Amino acid sequence: MNLSEKEDIANIYRYWANNYNLVASLYDIIFGSGQYRKQAIEALNLQPGDTVIDLCCGTGLNFPILQQAVGAQGRIIGVDFTDAMLEQAHKRVKEAGWSNVELVQSDVAKYEFPTSVDGVISTFALTLVPEFDKVILNSCKALSYGKCLVVLDLRVPFNLLAPLAPLLNFLFVRPFGGRIEMASRHPWNSIVNYLRNVHITELYMGFVYIAVGKKFLLSNFATSN
Repeated sequence: MNLSEKEDIANIYRYWANNYNLVASLYDIIFGSGQYRKQAIEALNLQPGDTVIDLCCGTGLNFPILQQAVGAQGRIIGVDFTDAMLEQAHKRVKEAGWSNVELVQSDVAKYEFPTSVDGVISTFALTLVPEFDKVILNSCKALSYGKCLVVLDLRVPFNLLAPLAPLLNFLFVRPFGGRIEMASRHPWNSIVNYLRNVHITELYMGFVYIAVGKKFLLSNFATSN
């Protein structure tokens, strides 16, 4: 994906930004996406005072749950490519009175990660990033030892429901920049390659997954380019 294609996706999210939270609420009713977010964040095993990075944070839908995990003494760093989505995230932060949230506008593939963070998460977004492997590798390098990376995303299921993927993509994913061709991107494989204790949980009949990996001294990222 070149810069113009990334800008196309950014324009799609600029279009949706003002109503994105409402759409997310509808998707929560239809697909239970809010519960999946909660489950993914719980998998980070965050503690009060921890620092967590929310990649492709959008309007900050994960922030309330992350706040419960890290507390006022913790830190949340939200990174997103789209200015309009970050504007909505800023409104959420201001209205909630959170003083521990940092918002960064950046292509996540070019983002300069801080060091020694306690968790990295991406929800329903990483498949849109062609450089997902680089993003996951950089996330792994940023993690402190014993800490987790969690990806919650969509995929074509490995079961008899796979033929329904193009239709569901057209109805529910394509309006937000998703393309069925992106199904060839498998972020969970990168997590398996770079981290340890990897667990992959299938949800919603296999169309949704949560992949969790933990960083140890013997993690593979240290030998990767």
